[in-house]
Amino acid sequence: MSKTSDQHVQMNTGAGFIAALDQSGGSTPKALGLYGVDSNDYDSEEAMFDEIQKMRERIILADDFTGKKVIGAILFERTMGESIDGKKVPDYLWENCNVVPFLKIDKGLEDEADGVQMMKPMPTLDATLQAAAKAGIYGTKERSVINTANAGGIEKVVAQQFEVARQVIAAGLVPIIEPEVNIHSESKAEAEDMLKAAILKHLDTLGDSDNVMLKLTIPNVAGLYDDLADHARVVRVVALSGGYSTDVACEKLSQNTKMIASFSRALTEGLQRAMSDAEFNTALGTNIDKIYRASI
Repeated sequence: MSKTSDQHVQMNTGAGFIAALDQSGGSTPKALGLYGVDSNDYDSEEAMFDEIQKMRERIILADDFTGKKVIGAILFERTMGESIDGKKVPDYLWENCNVVPFLKIDKGLEDEADGVQMMKPMPTLDATLQAAAKAGIYGTKERSVINTANAGGIEKVVAQQFEVARQVIAAGLVPIIEPEVNIHSESKAEAEDMLKAAILKHLDTLGDSDNVMLKLTIPNVAGLYDDLADHARVVRVVALSGGYSTDVACEKLSQNTKMIASFSRALTEGLQRAMSDAEFNTALGTNIDKIYRASI
């Protein structure tokens, strides 16, 4: 069985969750602040990215960060070229940790219109996808945001997501489609019903060999997305934590038996740069175990 086939089996049936390690320029300062790295600790964007890479490397090197519980990891584009112990990060993840590598490809969000935030243009996407395939990346992740239950806006978000997904599939990768519903939305439940209908409609337009994954906010109604998980074109439905604490995110996820986690902030909750390696590994291991149990 080829490496890609092994990875596909792991993503389709593996027990565990996907770690979101894809903090970008916009989200990195907050992530570092929670980790105990103040903005005064770095004096340039380059230094900031160096700090977040040190945090990611510490996570990846931790004892519990293996395919036994973490079946995949999403990387920021810059991380794709970084190395751990002399190996490029995507190769290290798969060969040393048995963790399938993904790449965040979106370039951030447009301003809100029609209750949603579309993805910004990605003019260099083809080149990025070629580089990702060459680097051993299995799939991609691209995020939009839905703030209100506006059917027109939600349709635009989903249509754009599937347009990008087709480009990703054409490059030989598996896209994670992520139309996040804001957990603070006053019309969250209505938005989720609209989103499910729009996704089902677009899934039915895919070809017989066009496979996608879905990354969705944990729904208000448990089991709402089961039909999506059962769709022939869907490899896996994964859940984002969306700002929920680790405990709340895990409790809500455990009620959705056909979703697994793909958490970022909930994964790194409580981790501090000042911790000893033993303290860090224990804290991370506790989070990994909670998220793993909620995912199985």
